[in-house]
Amino acid sequence: MKKTIFYHAGCPVCVAAEQQVLDALDKGRYELEVVHLGADRSRIVEAEQVGIQSVPALLLDGGVFHINFGASLADVKGGS
Repeated sequence: MKKTIFYHAGCPVCVAAEQQVLDALDKGRYELEVVHLGADRSRIVEAEQVGIQSVPALLLDGGVFHINFGASLADVKGGS
């Protein structure tokens, strides 16, 4: 089973995208971890290192997929 990570900041766009990803992802193939960067700020550096530029975003099979646009990572780092 492959691990995928969904990064978000808790905004309405992020929460809606999280629900859609949870519903659509094949749970038989992927283990999904949800990371709320507003609540777990220690993971922001990790998100930057894998190429996250805005949230919501999905790290899947080593690729970053930015979904819609809720907030830039710079905004999240600033506490917005």
